[in-house]
Amino acid sequence: MTNEHFDLIIIGAGSGNSIINSAMDHWKIAIIERETFGGTCLNKGCIPSKMFVLPAEIAHDARAAKKLGVDASVNSVDWPSIVERVFGRIDPIAKGGERYRESLPNVTVFHGNATFTGNKKLVVDMPGAPTVEITGDRIVLAAGARSFVPDIPGLDAINWHTSDTIMRLPSLPSRLVIVGGGFIAAEMAGVFAGFGSQVTIVNRSGRLLMIEDDDVSQRFTNVAREYLNVVTGAQALAVSPNDDGSFTLDVTTAMGDVSVEADVLLIAAGRTPNGAQLGVELTGVGLDAKGNVITDEHLVAAPGIWALGDIRGRHQLKHWANLEAKIVQHNLLHPESPRVVPDNKPVPYAVFSHPQIGAIGLTERAAMRDQIPHIVITHEYRHTAYGWALEDVTSFVKLLADPTGTYLLGAHIIGPQAPTLVQLLVQGMHLGNTVSQMAHDVIYIHPALSEVVEQALLKVLETVAS
Repeated sequence: MTNEHFDLIIIGAGSGNSIINSAMDHWKIAIIERETFGGTCLNKGCIPSKMFVLPAEIAHDARAAKKLGVDASVNSVDWPSIVERVFGRIDPIAKGGERYRESLPNVTVFHGNATFTGNKKLVVDMPGAPTVEITGDRIVLAAGARSFVPDIPGLDAINWHTSDTIMRLPSLPSRLVIVGGGFIAAEMAGVFAGFGSQVTIVNRSGRLLMIEDDDVSQRFTNVAREYLNVVTGAQALAVSPNDDGSFTLDVTTAMGDVSVEADVLLIAAGRTPNGAQLGVELTGVGLDAKGNVITDEHLVAAPGIWALGDIRGRHQLKHWANLEAKIVQHNLLHPESPRVVPDNKPVPYAVFSHPQIGAIGLTERAAMRDQIPHIVITHEYRHTAYGWALEDVTSFVKLLADPTGTYLLGAHIIGPQAPTLVQLLVQGMHLGNTVSQMAHDVIYIHPALSEVVEQALLKVLETVAS
C-alpha cells in the first residue's frame, strides 16, 4: 500500500470541487470521488431533472390548451432524443471538469471509495488499482448524500430505480410507480406524466410534499390527483415480479389493501448523508441522530476538518452547498478571520413539479407550533390580469408577516413561475425591506404575473389597516 501526504484533501467532487482556487496553487491537493465528477446536482439531480421538466411542461400545456381556444395535442414523445439532449450536454461537462482537475500539477484525483482509518488518515479503494493510504493537514468532507431505500420485501427480485438512474431509462415506461411523496417524487411524477406515462404515487403521509406549508401541500395534492393516481396514507408491503416483465406492488392503506401493477419502480423516499460510509468517527467527527456531520458555525467538524453540503444536512440544496463551499474556501485560506455560516437567514427553495412551488421562511404550521405571533394572507393568481389570462383557478401566493405587517416571516407560492416569483420576496427579506417598501417602493410591470406578488403584499398592509 502506497502512502502519500497532502496539504488539502477534498472528499467529493460536487460543490467541494469549487473550493480550489489560484490562492492554493502552492498546496498539494487531493480530490476523491467515487462516482461521476461534478456531484449529484450536475449528473443526476437538479440540472438534468430541470432539463426534463421543460419538455414535460410543454406537453402538459399542450393538453391543457383547449381552455385557451387552441386545439393542441401530444402526438408522440421521443424519449431517447430527450435523454440524449440532456446527457449529451451534461456528460461532456462532467468529463471536462475531471480532465481539467487532473491537468493541474498540484492536484491528484482519486477515483474510488474513501474510508477513514484514523485521525486525518484514510484509504482509497480504486477499481483496478492498488489501495492507497493518504493523510492530510486539512480535510473537507463534501461527499453528499444517497437515496434512502426502504426495506420492501421482494425488491431484490425486480429492477428498480432511484433518482440516480431513472432519467437514463432506455425507454419511456408505460406505467410508473413512485414510492415517496417529496421533492424528487413530485418532480419525476410531473415529468413522466407529462410524457404520457401512467404514474402512481404511493406515499406514507396523507398529503404530498408534507414539508410545505399545509395549504400548499393540500393544494398540490388536489391538483396532482387530476393527472396522477395518488395513494396516500399508504405503506408498501411487498413487490413481486410478473411473467411479462412487469411487477406488482402490494400496498396497505387505512381503506384496505391494494395492488398496483407497473413496468418501472422509482424509490424516492428521501436521502441519507454519506458520513457514516466514510467512517468519519475515526477522525474525530461526530454524527447526529440522522447521520449528518456535526459542525460549528465555521463549518469545522473537527480540528483541521470541515464539512459542507448534503453530508452536513442543514439544507439539501445546491445553492446552499455552494454558499457553504465559499465559506469553507475562505476559512481554509484565512483561518485568522473565519466566516460564519448564515443560519440566521431564511433559505429559499423551489420544487419544479406540476404545478411549481417556490418558498422561503416560516410555514403557518411552524409559526403556530413555535407560538410566533403572525398574520396570514392568501392571494390567488386569478385575481391578477395575467392569472386571468392563464385561466388559472388553483394557484396562489401565501404570505406570513409579523402582527404589525412590517416584515415578512414566510412566503409560499404554488403555480406557474413560482420559483421565479418567490425570488422577488427573497430579495426583500434578505435585504431587510419592509412589506411597505416591497409593495410601494417598487414599480411592478403590468400585466406581468409578478403583480400577484405586489397584490399579495398590499393585502398584508390592508389586513393590518382594517
